[in-house]
Amino acid sequence: MPEKNSANPIEVRINAAKIGFGDWTLFDSLDLTLAAGKWTCMLGTSGVGKTTLLRLIAGLSSDNSDIDVQCGDNLPLAGRAAYMAQQDLLLPWLPVIDNVMLGARLRGELTRSGQLRERAIGLLSAVGLEASLGDIPAKLSGGMRQRAALARTLLEDRPVVLMDEPFSALDAITRIKLQELAAELLADKTVLLVTHDPMEALRLGHRIHVMSGRPARLEGSIKLAGSPLRAVHDPVVLEGQADLLERLSGAEADAEAGAP
Repeated sequence: MPEKNSANPIEVRINAAKIGFGDWTLFDSLDLTLAAGKWTCMLGTSGVGKTTLLRLIAGLSSDNSDIDVQCGDNLPLAGRAAYMAQQDLLLPWLPVIDNVMLGARLRGELTRSGQLRERAIGLLSAVGLEASLGDIPAKLSGGMRQRAALARTLLEDRPVVLMDEPFSALDAITRIKLQELAAELLADKTVLLVTHDPMEALRLGHRIHVMSGRPARLEGSIKLAGSPLRAVHDPVVLEGQADLLERLSGAEADAEAGAP
């Protein structure tokens, strides 16, 4: 199993996040705190702004947006966050192993290529792709491509990890296995996970938020008892699903009421 970084985790505070498109405000004055070394999960209806907020935190800002991101150690977040998008974003002409090491290549870190390659191979083995190191993405299924993208994110080894539905393309069994792997390898990281799956949030999260409304807001958070990774039959998971589904149903009703 690949080794984990022992760097101290950091708290991240998002203050007054705002983005609009013309006369339409997606969200305004939105605040969120990511506890150091914990998993924060965010759910909500499609189009409510979860991915947009994640991109703003990652520094992928756009016109008509504003956000204040502060870290608990008073250092900038820039360069210390790994971002895993919904799409795998693998380069079609590169073998899987080179796709996983792409960040290091772009940063000119290939002087450590032997060490990095060894870690990359370990991660690909951990996600079940040890036989596909030399394959180009076109030879992989959608789920395999998503697993390669997860390995690439883990290889970055950043103290903050922003994940946008990282397991959405996987079958149920593979999804559970990769949740277990991510929980283990990101146990010392500050993680923000966007997901549509209440069970996933309940298994992995320390705290859960539901985004709803237009402009979007974050409902009162759910702080979960115990620690991840929770079993699928854990009472916290089983009992929490009904509450989350009710909140999501209310969020969907809010979205429909606010639709133009």
